[in-house]
Amino acid sequence: MPSTDSSAAAQAGADSAVADQLLSLTRRLHRAQKRHFEPLGMTPAQSRLLRTVEHYDTPPRMADLAARLEVVPRAVTTLVDALEEHGAVRRAPDPSNRRVIRIELTGEGRAILLKLRAARRAAAEDILKPLTARQREQLGGLLSTLVERPDDHRC
Repeated sequence: MPSTDSSAAAQAGADSAVADQLLSLTRRLHRAQKRHFEPLGMTPAQSRLLRTVEHYDTPPRMADLAARLEVVPRAVTTLVDALEEHGAVRRAPDPSNRRVIRIELTGEGRAILLKLRAARRAAAEDILKPLTARQREQLGGLLSTLVERPDDHRC
């Protein structure tokens, strides 16, 4: 009968291997998205910022975006500058406080988001191609269990 210590060590090793696999898969997905976004002139970071702006009921402040994306405000400024050049967003003064700048999604930004969603699906398909429909269903169920778990500690 194996000791409790050896069972715990085996589980820790298995958990470490799964963590390594998840990290490797995340990197592969990121590279696939990057390839699919390139023809659109977008980066994964710009895509993420656009999706984040879209989720707000009212146009967010730069500080709101930095907090939501968990990045320094300067990183948001760089992303907004690039997206503004694409015509995807615009800076607008807050109607109640002119010192505050809000980031608005433009019609062009909404059109770009549709193209980015298609590119994200294509990137995911690249990764999932070797799986059968049943395996995809199983993977989806497992990932849902992990994703829907309350986020006590952000990574």
